[in-house]
Amino acid sequence: MCEHDHSTGPVPTAKLERRHVLAGAAALAGLGLAGMVPGVAQAAEHTGKGAPAHAKNRAETTPLIIEGGSLIDPATGNLVEDAVVVLAGGIVQAVGTRDETRKAVASYSANATRIDAQGKFILPGFVDAHVHAQAFEDAALILSHGATTVRSGSTSFYQDIALAKVPNYAPGLTPRMHAAGLFVSPDQSDSILADPDLAPLAAQRHEITDPKDLAYLTGVNIARGATVIKTRANPRAGLAEQDPLELVYDREQLASIVHAAKGAGVLCHSYSAEGIAGAVAAGVKSIEHGVFMDEQTMVRMAQQGTYFTPTLYGIAGMANSSNPVLAERGREYGPVLAEAARAANELGVTVIGGTDSFGTDVTPVGAEAKALADAGLGTLKALQSITTAPAKLLGVDTRGVGRLVRRGVADVVLLGSNPLESAAALVDVHTVVAQGAIVRNDAA
Repeated sequence: MCEHDHSTGPVPTAKLERRHVLAGAAALAGLGLAGMVPGVAQAAEHTGKGAPAHAKNRAETTPLIIEGGSLIDPATGNLVEDAVVVLAGGIVQAVGTRDETRKAVASYSANATRIDAQGKFILPGFVDAHVHAQAFEDAALILSHGATTVRSGSTSFYQDIALAKVPNYAPGLTPRMHAAGLFVSPDQSDSILADPDLAPLAAQRHEITDPKDLAYLTGVNIARGATVIKTRANPRAGLAEQDPLELVYDREQLASIVHAAKGAGVLCHSYSAEGIAGAVAAGVKSIEHGVFMDEQTMVRMAQQGTYFTPTLYGIAGMANSSNPVLAERGREYGPVLAEAARAANELGVTVIGGTDSFGTDVTPVGAEAKALADAGLGTLKALQSITTAPAKLLGVDTRGVGRLVRRGVADVVLLGSNPLESAAALVDVHTVVAQGAIVRNDAA
């Protein structure tokens, strides 16, 4: 529900080489100044590359053979009993029946770790399309619930950009991260002082609204390595002092951000019908929250291929707040948003799951999918909302994200029950494999 402030914080100088920017962000993400940063910087001076020479082989993982479970393809809902998945070298070497995987099993069995999946349901790793992970602890909690790929909703520094690099050297430590960098929002405050290239915005630091300034700020994010951009049309619903229906950026302002993003998908925090319509007209890739989305905008979204990330679980959860203003918003917004998700789905809008988890306040992505199922999407669409649908949004469906396919990414989740019978199964996570490494195995 975005009640946190992720628009401020120190920003690395634009003149630093990108490897040093990432090293600094990595330090804030939990690597430690005394350990990671000097090593990377010193080695980079000698090798001319962004990583120590001795780190080249750190991405190696032990082969895994997962066998005996029921394999579900989220794209179709098809189920294969007594299935086998063989993972090695960070990819799926084979997947399917015993006969279809026999050769791969024979090739890797001598050195492989075996996971008995009997009685379990085998699925690809989940995708959480809206998180705010800023440290290793955050990433570990997200992974523990099965989200092996995530889209950042921005961070206070560039921690998400550093986290995106970690799997190359330490498989299973963080999810695959699609990083947003800084929130493109009016109040950048003292973060302006941390980046010489943002100094031209100093006079406007509390109210960055000019389309040219917004384009400039977006460009700094892209230069830092952001692969998606987060902006807003309205203030936060989760801060009692803010009016979530006030218009922050209009169509012209948002269009300047979309243009400056140079193809990086723009996700737009929005609540009001006016704000959502302006964002869709501006060409954003997805609407976040979107409580008061109207039917006309839904139709346009379906036509344009604009995605919808309702964050149902978080919005409805405000009803439990001790703050009376937030509690009332939760009671009002929850049912309206659930109906918007149902209606958008029926009109052909692709609805995707995002938890809006922030720091260690992590919601299982399966809980968001269940909320979508309860809203009327049904079990298969709920499963697709955290697998195939966000994978397509992020352009990684061809790499096997969202499905278990041969030569696809080695991300696997084992559930204790069938998610096509009950979406509650999506929070019944027993085993998680990320980038070929076991990060959770309750049966072990």
